[in-house]
Parts: sequence; C-alpha cells; structure tokens
Amino acid sequence: MVRAIGTLGLSSAIVNLTIGAGIFRLPASVAASLGFAAPIAYLTCAVAMGLIVWCIAEAGKRVSSTGGPAAYVAVALGGYPGFLAGILLWMLGTFATAAVSTVIAAGLGQLMPALSGRAGQLGVIAVVFTFWTAVNLRGVAAGSRLVTAATVAKLVPLLVVAVGGLPFVHPAYLRVDHLPPAGDLARASFLLVFAFSGVESALVPSGEVRDPSRTVPRAIVIAMTGVTVLYITLQIVAQGILGPQLARATSAPLADAASLSLGGWARLLVLWGATISTFGHLGGMTLAISRIVYALAGDGYLPRVLATVHSGRRVPHVAIVAQAALAFALAASGTFEQLASLGNVSALALYLGCAVAAWKMGGRAVVPVLAGLIIAWLLTGLTWPEWLAFGICIALATLAYVVRARTMTPQP
Repeated sequence: MVRAIGTLGLSSAIVNLTIGAGIFRLPASVAASLGFAAPIAYLTCAVAMGLIVWCIAEAGKRVSSTGGPAAYVAVALGGYPGFLAGILLWMLGTFATAAVSTVIAAGLGQLMPALSGRAGQLGVIAVVFTFWTAVNLRGVAAGSRLVTAATVAKLVPLLVVAVGGLPFVHPAYLRVDHLPPAGDLARASFLLVFAFSGVESALVPSGEVRDPSRTVPRAIVIAMTGVTVLYITLQIVAQGILGPQLARATSAPLADAASLSLGGWARLLVLWGATISTFGHLGGMTLAISRIVYALAGDGYLPRVLATVHSGRRVPHVAIVAQAALAFALAASGTFEQLASLGNVSALALYLGCAVAAWKMGGRAVVPVLAGLIIAWLLTGLTWPEWLAFGICIALATLAYVVRARTMTPQP
C-alpha cells in the first residue's frame, strides 16, 4: 500500500483518536471519585501513558508493517501473543467505534430534536458510517486529510473553554486538603485510560507511514504532549468554575462550565464541538480498525477476501466495508455500552505487550519495567466482574487461535 502519511497526518490521527467522547464527560466522573484532587489522576495517568508511549515509540521505530502495536508484539513475542494483541485491538476499536457513533446520534438529537427518535438516530448512524466508508475507500491520503481537518475543528471549542474559562476559576475549588487513597486514585486513573488511549489505533496503518523510524516517535511525542496539557487544563477550568457541582454534571460538564463562565453561546459551541469530535474520531477509527481486519486476514485468521487490496485505490476496500457494517450492527443493537471498562482492560493488556516488545527489541530496560509496574497498578482498579469478562474474551480468542492453527497445520 502507498506510504502517504507524514508526521502532521499521523500526529493529527493520534490527537483525533485520543480526544474523542471521553474528555467531554470524564471530568465529572473523576471529580466524583476524587473531589478536588481530580487533577492528580490526570497527572498519574499522564505519567503512565508517557512510559507506555515511550515503549510504543521504541517498538514502532523497528517495525514498519501494517498492524501497529499488534505487529510490534508479534515480531517480538511470536504468533500467539501477536494474535491476541490484534484481537484486543480489534475488539477495543470495534466496540469503541460503535459506541462513539451512538454518541454522535444522541448529540445531534439534542441539537436537532427532529433526530432525537430511534429512527432518526439509526439514520444518523447509517449516514455517518456510509460517509466515512466512502472517504476511506477513496484512499488513505484523502482520509488522513479529513481527519486532520476534523482534529482542528474539534480543538477550537475545547481551547475556548480551556483559555476563556481560566479567568473565572475559583482558586478555592482547586485546593487539595489531603491526598486520595491509593485505591481510589488507581480506579480514577484507570477510567482516564479511556480518554488517553488512541495512539494504539492510530499506529495500525504503519505500513502506510513515510519513514516510520522518524515519523512515528515524532508524531507520538507531539500529539501526546499536547493532549496531556489540554486535558489537565480542562479539568482545572471545569473544576475551578463548577466546584462541587462538577461531580453532578455527568451529561456535559465542559458545556456547563462554558455556559456558567462565557454564556449560552459557549455551551452550544461545546455541544457542537463534542459532535464534531466524535464524528472525527469515528473517521479515524474507520481508517485504523479496518487495517486490523486486513492484517488478521492476511495472516490467515480471518477470511482471505478481507485482505484484498483495491487495484486502483490501493486500499483494503473489502475490510473497510465489512468493518463499517459490523460496527453499524453493534451500534444498532445498543448492547455494548457496558464494555467500556473492558475496552480499558484490553488497552492496558496491549500496552503491557508493547512494553515487553520494546524490551525484547533492545530498548532501555528501566522504562519497560516501570511501564509494566504502573500498568499492573492501574489494573488493581478493576472490579471482579470486569476481570471475569476480560478472561472470557481471552479464552474465546485462544480457542479461535487453536482451532485455526490446527486447520492450517499440514496433515501427514
């Protein structure tokens, strides 16, 4: 396939896939868990993601094939771990994409009451998936340019809140009288993984990145530094304006903070920004997750037809259409919202694989070890039902791997 993605395009893809629906809602959830100490969870998660991203960047410099983190794990650890990494990434991306599409439909329903019914929401979801499928069928360059434009559009309302709201912050709402218990901090930081994740999906089309040994680490550093600064600023502004009310503003905390500080026009701007954010996020995921399908099919774990590349456009057109159809079916069913926490577990398990891969490929041992330790600590924030659900998914994936391996083994 064509190597058409440069540093700007990949940085935009990482920012786009990282800043999705999470930041528009998570400030209230973190405040409910930690109170005025909520910014500490962002710093903790940022440190964790910094170590994790270093490992991903180190592995990404050495592996340039399509598949992203799944390819890194496969090269360093072998077929079965690489297969599990691909399945986790596919599962995470598919259910996240379906969930995000419902957020788009719900957001437009609030802004346009005519679309608030079930039929209207399904129509919006169908139109959105059809649009991004058509864009990505035209080629990776076209999709990358639109993702860049969507990234710029989504950042405007967030920057308005972050910068415009600062003069209205009450310092008393930022005072931390005592540090939160380690268990509460672990759970809150675990929830924030949803807001910080995305780099793993953006790196899936690595086979279409120009000069990956230079482009991948540069794009990761640029994107994740900007995201971290923006997130912490938004939490401080929302908390400094709403105070104790932030924990109860579960539907649109940033919009509420914008309304209280800047007026009704700012609330509408943030609501539209949330819609644009999720719309752009969906476009980036359509590009990235279809490449996971392509990679798994190319390795023989999915039907070979899904690895077909269009002779003219040089894109995996069958995988793009099939992935969009699957995500639409999940979105229409409305039965997958409870898998958000499972998605975080999948992300952390994938990050752990990348840390091991970076160590195996010759990276500095101290960083992968620190990354592994902090991932293990974050996983203490899981509940037993979440552990059980994750274990079932791994067991089913392992069964599928064993069955496929047996069918591929030549018989004497």
